[in-house]
Amino acid sequence: MLGMAMNSAKLFFAGKLFKDNGKVIRQMLLGVLIGAVAGIVAGKLTALWIGALVAGAVAGFIQPILFKHLKYA
Repeated sequence: MLGMAMNSAKLFFAGKLFKDNGKVIRQMLLGVLIGAVAGIVAGKLTALWIGALVAGAVAGFIQPILFKHLKYA
């Protein structure tokens, strides 16, 4: 399992895992941005630890949706 993860990481950083690496980076940054905004808003309105939980939950929920249509090389 670790070997498969290492091989995927090597292919990703070499630019050979996805067909459109720019789209992957944009989708990843969009997910991080949405999670960060949700965490900051929740952290301002509630306790900091609740904001961290909300940020993780939102980012974890949104990434599969954003990555659904990515094509592998």
